[in-house]
Amino acid sequence: MNNAIHDRASFKAFARVTMLEMDVASLQNDVKWKKTGGVSLEEIEAVLDGTKIELDVWNYILSLIEKDNKL
Repeated sequence: MNNAIHDRASFKAFARVTMLEMDVASLQNDVKWKKTGGVSLEEIEAVLDGTKIELDVWNYILSLIEKDNKL
């Protein structure tokens, strides 16, 4: 694989993981302090669960990119 493409994919995946980690932390804080805005607490918790799943997926993608670099 082209090193430039690999590096760009790695940087993009790492950036996405970082943003999702910040989203999870923010949503956890909202749940903790019951800051729901115009939606229910259950809806915030559902968004948090979905964001955690997305974070797991992007961590997996990042691990595949890094493993590909070692081949």
